[in-house]
Amino acid sequence: YMYDIDNNKYLDCCNNVACVGHSHPVVVQAGCNELAKIQTNGRFLNPTQQRYLSKFLSTFPPELNTVYFVNSGSEANDLALRIARSHTKAKNPQDVICLDYAYHGHTQSLVDISPYKWAQAVDGKNYQPSTTHVVSCPDSYRGKYRGFNEETGSLYANEVKDLIDRVGGIGTFIAESIVGCGGQIVLPPTYLSKVYDIMHQNGGVCIADEVQTGFARAGTHFWTFQTYGVIPDIVTCGKPMGNGYPIAAVVCRREVANSFAASGIEYFNTYSGNSVACAIAEAVYDTIISENLQNNALVTGNYMIDELKQLQSVYQCIGDIRGFGLFQGIEFIDVNSLPTILPNPKLTK
Repeated sequence: YMYDIDNNKYLDCCNNVACVGHSHPVVVQAGCNELAKIQTNGRFLNPTQQRYLSKFLSTFPPELNTVYFVNSGSEANDLALRIARSHTKAKNPQDVICLDYAYHGHTQSLVDISPYKWAQAVDGKNYQPSTTHVVSCPDSYRGKYRGFNEETGSLYANEVKDLIDRVGGIGTFIAESIVGCGGQIVLPPTYLSKVYDIMHQNGGVCIADEVQTGFARAGTHFWTFQTYGVIPDIVTCGKPMGNGYPIAAVVCRREVANSFAASGIEYFNTYSGNSVACAIAEAVYDTIISENLQNNALVTGNYMIDELKQLQSVYQCIGDIRGFGLFQGIEFIDVNSLPTILPNPKLTK
C-alpha cells in the first residue's frame, strides 16, 4: 500500500516495478544480508548470481538459454539491438521495424525506434531515422483493421511482409508483447507468429520487449510472449525484476549469443549482475513462486475484467476493456463519434 501525508491508505495501481509490493520483508532482508557481505562488479561470478540464473532460466523455453545482465530496461533493449545486428543475415542489418506508438527506452538507439517519443516533440524536427521502419500498431479495436481474430492478425502482419518486399530484408523486429505506452494493445491472434515467420524467412531477428509485461503479470504464463505461442530470438526484461532495485537482463538463443561473441568486442557492464542485485532479484522470484502471484494475477485480473464489463454494459463511454492478468487497459471513447470511435482524452484524464 501507499500512504499520503494524512496517512490515508491507497492500493497502488500505478507503480509498474513493485511487483511483490512495497517493502516486502523477504526482498528487504535479502538485500540487507547481501550488502552486509560483499558488493563486487559484474566481472566476478558469485554463488548468489549463479543460483538466481538457474531459477530465472527455468521460466523460459529451453531455446532461450543465454543471459546478459544489465541495470535497466533501456540498457537491455540497447544491448539487444547490438546483439541482433551482429546475428542478422538480412539485407539491411542496421534497420529496425517497430510498431507505431512504441516506446522501448531512453538511450539514443531506443529513442530512434520509439515513435511514442517522437510524437512528444514540439520543435518541428523529424526524429525518425532512415533506418527505422514503422508499421501500424495492431490495434484490433480502433485501428485500421478491426476485430480480435486471426484475419486481423494476418492483415497487420502483411504490412511487415509488404515493407520487406519493398525495401529488402530488415535486420530486426521489436515489439512489446502487449503495447504499453500505445494503449495496452493486445496483439491479435497469429500476428506475432506470422511476423516472426516473415522476419526469419528474410534473415531477420525478433526481439520481445518484456520490460513491462514480464514476471508473471499476464497470469496464464510467466512471460507474455508465451500467450501467443511463439519463441523470440531475444527477450528483454527489467522493471519488476528487482522490485524497483536496478537489475535487468537480455535472454537469447545460444546461436545468437555466439554471433555477438564472434565480433570480438567484449560485453562488460560494471554493476550488472552484482551480488546484491541478484540476491534481491532471487527474493522477488522466490516470492512470486511461494505466494503464487502468477495465479493471483490471473484470478484477480479475470475478476477485474468481469466487473469492468458490467460497468461497460451501463456506460457507453467505456469502449473497450483489454489485457491479460494484471496488465489491462480501459479505453474511453467519445460516444458522439460512434460508429467512428474517437478517443475521449478529457474523460480519460
